[in-house]
Parts: sequence; C-alpha cells; structure tokens
Amino acid sequence: MGFLDQVEMGIGTWSWGDGAVWGFGKNYGASDLKEVFDESVKAGVRFFDTAEVYGSGKSETFLGQFLKTVPHERIYTATKFMPFPWKVSTSHLLKSLRLSLQRLQLPRVDLVQVHFPMPFRSIEAWMEPLAEAVKQGLAAEVGVSNYSRDQMLRAQDALGKKGVPLASNQVQLSLVRRKNDLNGVLAECRKSRVRLIAFSPLGMGLLSGKYTRQNPPAGPRRLFYFGQLGKIETLTAVLRELGQSHGGKSPNQVALNWLIGKGALPIPGAKTASQAKENLGALGWRLSKDEINRLDEVSRHFTF
Repeated sequence: MGFLDQVEMGIGTWSWGDGAVWGFGKNYGASDLKEVFDESVKAGVRFFDTAEVYGSGKSETFLGQFLKTVPHERIYTATKFMPFPWKVSTSHLLKSLRLSLQRLQLPRVDLVQVHFPMPFRSIEAWMEPLAEAVKQGLAAEVGVSNYSRDQMLRAQDALGKKGVPLASNQVQLSLVRRKNDLNGVLAECRKSRVRLIAFSPLGMGLLSGKYTRQNPPAGPRRLFYFGQLGKIETLTAVLRELGQSHGGKSPNQVALNWLIGKGALPIPGAKTASQAKENLGALGWRLSKDEINRLDEVSRHFTF
C-alpha cells in the first residue's frame, strides 16, 4: 500500500510564491505561508503537493525551507515536471526533477508527476524517464496530471511494462468542475487503483459562499466562472444547509468532504493559517450517501 492510500487530504501549494493568479506579495507573504504549513502539520496533514512551475520554483523553495523546521515529522512531498515545448527531449524530466530536489532540499520525493500530456511527445515516451526516476531512487512513486481516462490508461500500461505502477492522476475536480467525475475519470481511477488527486477542490474559492453576482471574485477567477455565479449561489445554499446538519460545517468543509466521500484526495490551497484551519474542518466526519447524491444532483450542470 502506497502513502496515497493513507491520506485523506493534502495541501496544494500553487499559490505559494505565485503573483500572477494569486497575488503573492500583495496581501500575503512568506510568513503567512509558514503559518499555513505549521497549522496544517499541527492538525495532522502529511501531504504537500507542489510543482516546478508554481511561482517559477518559489513554491518548491518555500516547501523545502519549511520541511527543515519539522525534521522529525514524516511529511510526504509531491512535485510535477512540466513538459514544455523546449523540453522535448525526455532527458529533461530527470534533469528538472534533480533541480526540484535541490529546491526542496530532499534526496527524493514521494511522488513525481508529469504536469500535462503535452502533444510534442507521446504519453509512452514520458513514462520511460518517469519509471527511471523510481529506479534511480529520485522518487518513490509516479503519477500523471491532467490526463484523460484514455491517456491515463496508456500511461498505466506503459509504466506497467517497466514494472512501475501508476500511483495517481491529479486533475481539477470540485462541485463546480464536475468534468472529471462525469466523464468517467474518477470511476476509472477507483477501478484501476489509481488515486485521483483533486486540485482546486473549492473551485478557486467559488464554493466558499462569499462570492455572488453582485460580488464576483477579482482577477482571472472572474473569467473562469463567467455567467455561473447564479447557479453557484444555489449550490452554496445547499452546502450551508448540509453543513448545519453536521454541527455547523462551512460550505468549504462540506465541499471537501464530498470529494473525500467519493474517493478523491483533495488538495485545497491556503494563503493564511485561518484558511488552512477551516479546510482541515473537512476531516473527522462524513456526509451520508444520500447527502453525496444530493450534491451530485444539484451540481450536475457544472460539466466543464
């Protein structure tokens, strides 16, 4: 059994050092991220996911620095290699992974993933260096990210021929991004024993209930959900109702618990300790099957 079978929720670090989408350096900084890390570890979170492109390497650097402050805790780390067009040679994966390890200050990561199925090389071509990362001791397990059902199965088959199992497929999945549930990716992950890691599990903040048609989010997130805020208001009303029936859980906590109940591993991001603490309130309780089905139904039109 791999470590992904032992964790219910992790922390995504896309916002750690990212100024373009998340505004790092404006309303939060490095000290806030350290508090997020400390609060999460204190509450028992043991899985942190990063990538070489997050903050142009800053996310990995921050995580590496923070890991040094808890040397006696077993923290699982994951990172991702981005196969940009100028990295057309598959040798770039191991080179990039070694640079990631330098920033993380680790001899190996628990999970290395291919960030996107770029068309410049085949799925099978990238699986060769991914398997080699395990054989060289640079990674304990391997995964993919943003892969469709068919692409995932091709990756699993190619890795299997090299004696390395596919551990995970990290895709966007939330109550307002149902595509990877409705198109069969989640069901195939369960069938094939591949853990689905759900990034942006709170719809980039849209499931918090604080945004409405009169108060939309700022920046690029406004465009991601253009014309959807009315439907989201209806959904968050149900989240509030269900949260009240479970002792006053917030919409965010109910939305994360929905993912856990469906067998996914959500990795919500957090820019402050209070956000991290709220996310952690999704653990330790369970929505009923009927409640999960109700949320399935009320969110069914979010097919993108």
